[in-house]
Amino acid sequence: MISGAQVRAARALLGWTAKELAQKANVGVSTVQRIENAAGPPNAYGSNLASIQSALEAAGIEFTNGDAPGIRMRGKRAAQVR
Repeated sequence: MISGAQVRAARALLGWTAKELAQKANVGVSTVQRIENAAGPPNAYGSNLASIQSALEAAGIEFTNGDAPGIRMRGKRAAQVR
């Protein structure tokens, strides 16, 4: 499961507002904000979290998990951002 911090970081890396992410994921802005502000596991429907993750992944974000959860840009998109 992705964390609120990962969603915040991914959105920042892409330069998206919460509203833009909400539109791309087809969820409400308040849903994005609630997930991003969660101190622990996000309090959201699994389908909403999956929609947000899919929208970010479609934009080139790769979620890393394990001992050091984080994000990174993948593929050609990463070269364009640098």
